[in-house]
Amino acid sequence: MIRVALYLILVGAAAYGVAFLADRPGDVVVTWQGLRIETSLLVMGSVLVAAFAVLALILSLIRAIARSPIVLSRLLRHRRGTRAYEAISSGLIAVGAGDIAAARRFTAEVGRLAPGEPLVLLLSAQSAQLAGDREAAERAFRTMAGRPDTKALGLHGLYIEARRRNDAVSARAYAEEAARTAPSLAWAGTAVLEARCREGDWAGALSLLEQNMRMIDKTRYRRQRAVLLTARALAVEDTDRDAAKEFAFEANKLAPGLVPSAALAGRFFAEGGRLRKASRVIDTAWRANPHPELAQTYAELRSGESVRERLKRIVGLADKVPGHIESALAVARAGLDAQEFAKARTALAPYLDKPTKRVCLLMAALERAERNDEGRAREWTARAVNAAPDPQWTADGHVSDRWLPISPASGRIDAFEWRVPLTGMITASIIEPEAPKPIESKPIESTSIERKALPLPVDKAGGAAPSRRRRASPPVKPEPVIPLVHAPDDPGPAAIEDDNPATRQESPGWGKIFE
Repeated sequence: MIRVALYLILVGAAAYGVAFLADRPGDVVVTWQGLRIETSLLVMGSVLVAAFAVLALILSLIRAIARSPIVLSRLLRHRRGTRAYEAISSGLIAVGAGDIAAARRFTAEVGRLAPGEPLVLLLSAQSAQLAGDREAAERAFRTMAGRPDTKALGLHGLYIEARRRNDAVSARAYAEEAARTAPSLAWAGTAVLEARCREGDWAGALSLLEQNMRMIDKTRYRRQRAVLLTARALAVEDTDRDAAKEFAFEANKLAPGLVPSAALAGRFFAEGGRLRKASRVIDTAWRANPHPELAQTYAELRSGESVRERLKRIVGLADKVPGHIESALAVARAGLDAQEFAKARTALAPYLDKPTKRVCLLMAALERAERNDEGRAREWTARAVNAAPDPQWTADGHVSDRWLPISPASGRIDAFEWRVPLTGMITASIIEPEAPKPIESKPIESTSIERKALPLPVDKAGGAAPSRRRRASPPVKPEPVIPLVHAPDDPGPAAIEDDNPATRQESPGWGKIFE
């Protein structure tokens, strides 16, 4: 609207000027070199305006001719950038689709059109990874690591390749360099933290966790700090008792439901004569995660009490989580020690139809202690061989008889969970058309890989007899597919993104190719 108003004002002013000169005629006389020119003022003004217009047109043509090489070069560069953009897009799509031949073809084309561009190096590295050429991928990542704009991405790629070679020293070196270069990189901080944990450097791990506190959410930070403090307390429990107590108390305050820290803090409180505080600590953890270690620690809090008094306290603890198998096992064990056999049998009665190994062993002990029936005891012991497994400390398929702060398989912090080992295992590397359906009254058939790694014996004493199986044809192995989202072993473009707005740097984007 404003432009229209300005246009009308200018047209009106020009019309007014022409009318003003037409209403006031005059003569203009020019004498030069014996030549006399007489004309009106209006004609003279029109001639001057036309002369200036012709002069401006001539100057524009001269300027355009002089700049034509630059304009032509820019046009060719723009067309080259467009072709490079299309080739990079097609190459990344080919990598995501798993088309090795197309990925190589587009990589070669992009390398010819726009050599040295960051996305060209990324496409080259991913194409090499897809083709299984680890040396070419590492060369591309080293080239990226030598450039300031792609250093973080290159270090991430080198870290991944070092992990694939099982070269822990090189992987940690790349992660530490990446953490120094860009402290906001979450993967680098996590990798260095896990490396320090694997080496048992709990003080260094806690210091690094404090540095990375702003990059993780508060709940995760408190949980990881509690795990590291518990590990440090267990490490110095025999050498520095006072420091171990301080670490255990802080860990329990950060994560009251963490079983190892609660058990350790309960023992330390009991040693100091603070029995009520020790009971509250174990009671809180028991409500969140019933565990046999908590029950054992709770039973041993008062050293001078009788076995019947201990049974009474254990019953009170079990009533906090009624209907849980750990509550029943704790009461049965305390009842067996106190020779309250009826109460022990009552506690185990709901679990005798499908007993676990610990239930079977407790029933065998009951038969020996109460009735001196060695035959029934042996029968229950035999049933324990094929009974359902009990929960254990499990992480990434690794089963441990005690809690560990990190997973021995992957190095993840706080990876161990108290569960039945086979129920939480996920084999994501193989996709089968039909997964076996679990049946409550029969043993669960595992996948082919799990059956080879962990055979499940089936016996008449443990459940139904094995049924006949038809010989199935070997499953067809699916083609390798790289997901379009960020893969765990593929840095991808998302690896160099910075979630912190204060430290985020603007990227030149695709405009750099078209310059």
